[in-house]
Amino acid sequence: MRIPSYLNRRDILDLARLATPVAMSRMSFMLMGLTDAVVLARHAPGQLPHVLNAFLPVGVAMGFGLGLVIGVQVLTAELAGAGRDLETGRIVRRGLVVALLYGLVSAAACILVAGPLMRWLGFDDTFATATASCTQILAYGLPGHMLFNACACYLEALRRPLVVTAIGAVAVVANLALDLTLVPDHGAAGVAWATTLSRYGMALAALVVVVRSTPALVWGGNPTPGECARQNGVGLGAGLANVAEWGSFNLTHVIATLTGLDAGALWGLTVQMMGSVFMIYVGLGSATSVRVAERFGRGDRRGVADASRLGIVAALVVGVVMGVAVWGLRDWLAVTGLDAEGQPDGARLAPLLARLLAAGAVVTLFDGLQGVASMALRAREVVWPPTAIHVASYAVVMVPLCWWLALGEGPGRGHGVWGVFTGVAVASVLAGILQAGLLEWYARRGGPVEPPC
Repeated sequence: MRIPSYLNRRDILDLARLATPVAMSRMSFMLMGLTDAVVLARHAPGQLPHVLNAFLPVGVAMGFGLGLVIGVQVLTAELAGAGRDLETGRIVRRGLVVALLYGLVSAAACILVAGPLMRWLGFDDTFATATASCTQILAYGLPGHMLFNACACYLEALRRPLVVTAIGAVAVVANLALDLTLVPDHGAAGVAWATTLSRYGMALAALVVVVRSTPALVWGGNPTPGECARQNGVGLGAGLANVAEWGSFNLTHVIATLTGLDAGALWGLTVQMMGSVFMIYVGLGSATSVRVAERFGRGDRRGVADASRLGIVAALVVGVVMGVAVWGLRDWLAVTGLDAEGQPDGARLAPLLARLLAAGAVVTLFDGLQGVASMALRAREVVWPPTAIHVASYAVVMVPLCWWLALGEGPGRGHGVWGVFTGVAVASVLAGILQAGLLEWYARRGGPVEPPC
């Protein structure tokens, strides 16, 4: 059997060198969320659903915003791949302006809708008030979060991901220290403040690095025709896809919580695990995106196809390895996450959490596959087909199915947290197969790649 040309040592090492630090930097957000959940579960477990549901509007805003700045990464990598690094300054400057404006507008919107939204979702007044307060505190951090991610996309596209990783690692430690200081006295609100303060620290550090060590302030010439529209078009498509995915996943927290506070806490911890593993796929997807965009900028059709396929193979390998690891550690993760040795409720819920984690380990393979494939597609400026798959899989299929299976009445319904999980599993498998299939279809198409700039 002949080994495909893209499975060569040089390309595999190149992908690994890019993917590993990017995954670690993206993991910092999930690690902050995981430490938030663990610290809060140990000091005020009853308040954990407040933070998880507080991310519903903030998570949707973050998802759209993170997609919005993907254009910075794609166009920077295209220019760098064509040997025009000094022209990338205008890309990041444009991205930072968009990021700041969007961060301010989205923060204001989340603050305004927090209270009415929580009551509209059916939570009682006490729960809704506490959750809305957390939402508002988290919203204050959106401008900082957006600025950091615009800088991160730029630095990674210039193949400088290690500095982003370092900033993320410091932020995880700082966030944990803030959690331990604030949570004992302030509970869920303390977690929200720790997250917000950490985001501004990350933004400040990233801005300093960009200004001092990149061509960010170099004029670099006038924009090419349609460059601004292309940058923001890629970002808009990615943003809408993220809204569908992130917003839908945040709605699953609401559905799980409506079945019971225990179910809400269990589902929150399960999603934290799945999200932490997904950050590895985000690293693979970002690295694949950079490698595809570099070759796209050079007009290298074969290189684009090979870089795309290597990303998919890597996602499958990582999915199997991580699935086996989480499966093997499921009991330890459940006991640690719920402090089962120190709390009666934790001991009671730990076996169920272990089963959810084991099942989630399988689902993350497909979730990761769709993430890598969709990012590779956008790197070659295929924007709207992967967006349509995201919307169909998560907003159209997952949310109604989760609601029906978890809260519906009648045969085959009313399964609580397992109903939520089943809906997520169906949507993830559907999205993974469709996105990977679409990417391979484009890879097999004949004809040259048209360099966009």
